[in-house]
Amino acid sequence: MSDPISPLIDALIENPGSESQARLQEALKPYAIDELALVLESLPLAKRVIAWHHIPQDMRLDVLVALRGEARLLLLRNLPSDELPKLFEDLEAEDLLELAESLPESTIDLALSRMDERQRQHYALAQRYSDQQIGRWMNSHLLVVAQNMRVAEALRLLRREAPKHTEVLYLVNRTGRWVGCVRISQLLTVLPHTSLGELQEEDFPSLDAEDNMYEAAEVVAASGYSALPVLNKDGVLLGRIDMSTAVELLHEQAERQRMALAGLAEDADLFAPAKRSARTRALWLGINLLTALLASWFIGLFGHSIEQVVALAVLMPVVASMGGIAGSQTLTLVVRGLALGQVHKSNLWALFDKELRVGAINGVLWALVIGYVAWLWFHSLLLGLVISIAVVVNIVTAAMFGVLLPVLLDKLRIDPALSGSVILTTVTDIIGFVAFLGLGTLLLV
Repeated sequence: MSDPISPLIDALIENPGSESQARLQEALKPYAIDELALVLESLPLAKRVIAWHHIPQDMRLDVLVALRGEARLLLLRNLPSDELPKLFEDLEAEDLLELAESLPESTIDLALSRMDERQRQHYALAQRYSDQQIGRWMNSHLLVVAQNMRVAEALRLLRREAPKHTEVLYLVNRTGRWVGCVRISQLLTVLPHTSLGELQEEDFPSLDAEDNMYEAAEVVAASGYSALPVLNKDGVLLGRIDMSTAVELLHEQAERQRMALAGLAEDADLFAPAKRSARTRALWLGINLLTALLASWFIGLFGHSIEQVVALAVLMPVVASMGGIAGSQTLTLVVRGLALGQVHKSNLWALFDKELRVGAINGVLWALVIGYVAWLWFHSLLLGLVISIAVVVNIVTAAMFGVLLPVLLDKLRIDPALSGSVILTTVTDIIGFVAFLGLGTLLLV
């Protein structure tokens, strides 16, 4: 375990140029690649560029790949143009795919020209798939052999090379189609002249190159294997997804969902220029303004009632807040269930029924409490009854939409973590205001 990064961040921020290049490079050595990336992301842009030049040359490419998208893009834009060719001399296809959106076309062409034919082919193949499909993120570091190879030949191959996360040999037929796998441990227990085809596991799990990358990562994580093969529609073996890649994708998905709740991208840079950050956040502020105006319009329909019964205006936020919190709790659980693959068509009704009952129980419980408080506060039993009914209606409605809304958004290919909370808040505000002010108009005015 390396030293904490806080002292290094403090030193770089206070005066990043105060030490010699050699001393700073020595100070950076104990830190892992991911930690150095985190250090750079923790620095204002000007000091980030200075600190970048203190990172040893042989570590810079790995650190660049580890940076979040926006932080990487801003760093590259502030580096001298003559530094880029030197940086990408030994770039592999997988890394180029990760960096492609941040690089000019000329730099991409340069990196491709310095790759061997195998790497260029892998890059071209991955480019056929979108950045949401697992085929784009597969790696080509796997051992592929013909199914008629003998065990003795396979053992000689393993002595020469054995990529990380290798526990099986991938078997293909003469047309390149995948036919199964052989566990390496099996090779040690059979005669040397045995054909690998006699040992193959035909039911070994595989991934389709067009599968969603996060869903595929979950399959790998749950498979019990260190890697799974990736096939095209014709069953041709294209590459594999190993456990390291799967864990990285799942971590990215979790971070994406956390950031999405605030309307931000998962690769947002903490120290991006103010104008850039303002532009990316303005959309969600605008959407929130529209939904707030919509809720205000509904309140305006009952303006006359509010003028006559001031208590309605005082208690309105209580009704809206209770519905918003209840809906948010349900929404969070369902979004997590969707992300983990726990929510399906077959169990949706059971989930809906359970959340509806939870909403009803909490609605009645807190309606009694709020109604009693309103009665004591404003000395009006009828007002207590009105707000009690409105709270029950709003919390039950919030539970219903908290289940149905994320499922519907997921079916429409809209990220429920990104837009669900905005829509749900609008629904609970409007339902709460209409129920409370409508009943208040009928019974109190």
